[in-house]
Amino acid sequence: MAVSLPTEQVSDTQLARYADLIYVRTGIRISSQKKTLLSNRLRRRLRATGITGYDAYLKKIKSLSKDDPEWTAFLQEITTHESYLFRDITQWDWFRDTYLSEISSQARAGERKKSLRIWSAACSTGDEPYTIACCVLDRLVDVSQWQVDIFGTDIGMGALEHANEGVYSKRAMQGVPETYKRRFFSAVNGTDTWKVKPVLQKHVRFKHHNLLQPLKELPFDLIFVKNVLIYFDTDSKTKVLHHVVNQLSPGGMLVTGPAEGTSDLLKHLDRMQGWLHQKQESSSARGKSR
Repeated sequence: MAVSLPTEQVSDTQLARYADLIYVRTGIRISSQKKTLLSNRLRRRLRATGITGYDAYLKKIKSLSKDDPEWTAFLQEITTHESYLFRDITQWDWFRDTYLSEISSQARAGERKKSLRIWSAACSTGDEPYTIACCVLDRLVDVSQWQVDIFGTDIGMGALEHANEGVYSKRAMQGVPETYKRRFFSAVNGTDTWKVKPVLQKHVRFKHHNLLQPLKELPFDLIFVKNVLIYFDTDSKTKVLHHVVNQLSPGGMLVTGPAEGTSDLLKHLDRMQGWLHQKQESSSARGKSR
């Protein structure tokens, strides 16, 4: 029997209750301007679960753990945003032509180990980690001699499943240079999609993670946390950046979105660009090889 879905939008009271739950569990603020979006995405979950009202569904998900499949599906609906490979090309030009060139030169001069650890925080469907991998395999001299660890995390389990599958639409691939597309991706027969090749995929790993919680990993040389902080208020943004910066190695670089308003919260880092900051090295580490 077909589910009778509500035709009206969530009320202001219902919106506030959903927003409170989402904020407590994720740190993400849902504004009143998102009423239509929230209503439309809630109807999808009502249809999928057979629950007939917004209040009943809210009661349901409040009782669920963070690992419950329905909570994961709900969160995926609410937090999924458009993503594509090579988004914000200025940053990728810097990463490919400046950063990777510099660390290659340092390694050849014996000034650093041939090791590179990169964290793509809030990686969504994996577009960013695979973009990182494309650049690394293309520009890092003697990449086979390097230990490369590209680590992607996201709060959405559905997004991570997509990332692990490594299949992307024509729209997601539109910014990928043709040389990279031929080298690192295979066209999926009978579809307008592309699949990541094993040569690229083997350098990338994914894990479920909430940015409000500390990450228990070894420090990273470079961290990308892009186009997600705009969804956090100042308190949550401060907490997220504290956890992120703690995962940076001394001298490590942090890349944020170009318009996320983080500079005031990163004054303890050296500002290289509006979107690029560097963690200061300890005095004992300066001048020594990594």
